[in-house]
Amino acid sequence: MKIISMIPARYAASRFPGKLMQHLAGKTVIQRTYEATVATNLFSEVYVVTDSDIIYNEIVNNGGKAIMSIKEHESGSDRIAEAVATIDCDIVVNVQGDEPFTERESLEKVLKVFENDHDKTIDLASLMVEITDWEEISNPNTVKVITDQNDFALYFSRSPIPFPRDKHVNAKYFKHKGIYAFRREALLEFTDLKMQFLEASEKIECIRYLEYGKRIKMVETSVQGVEIDTPEDLERAKKLWE
Repeated sequence: MKIISMIPARYAASRFPGKLMQHLAGKTVIQRTYEATVATNLFSEVYVVTDSDIIYNEIVNNGGKAIMSIKEHESGSDRIAEAVATIDCDIVVNVQGDEPFTERESLEKVLKVFENDHDKTIDLASLMVEITDWEEISNPNTVKVITDQNDFALYFSRSPIPFPRDKHVNAKYFKHKGIYAFRREALLEFTDLKMQFLEASEKIECIRYLEYGKRIKMVETSVQGVEIDTPEDLERAKKLWE
């Protein structure tokens, strides 16, 4: 089974423009993410896929592999689907460019979903981590996920889900970590599915799969890390790195 990683990377970002070129312990965020993904030693190849000359040159000039997007894309999955169309592989792992704390343990858990799926019934797997701080639970920059009893995603939202109407049931809350593992065919199919209103409203791309009746296997990890969505996140990441 040939497994590759694609890191979609836009220079523009609504909450924190140019965030991937900000510096984290002497290197840019995108370079840190690329190096962390390579260092897992889980992938035949790792590519940054971008629409930005600045990001492309940052990776290539530091000895990495990058691909320039041909078209404009609404989501990171659309971006990497274009790139993977000409690449031979079985599994594609989408690592977000703002995930400099990407590590092997969590990625291995996601990939085991496919190793154990002998009938190939699962097209997509992703990560979640339990969160307990109410400020993070209520933060719209933190995407939450709820699952069924078999850990298949029921819904993703920027709002707290489940809503704590009854505070005595001790509901658990899970943050969706921005890593997706696709079967190649499922990723290519993603580009043929038009965005529907739930995805458009929440701005969460994996909702598109749920809207079309597909299943997403969620895998729990205990590794938190920091996804860099805001300047405040970058400061937290710097402290964590130290």
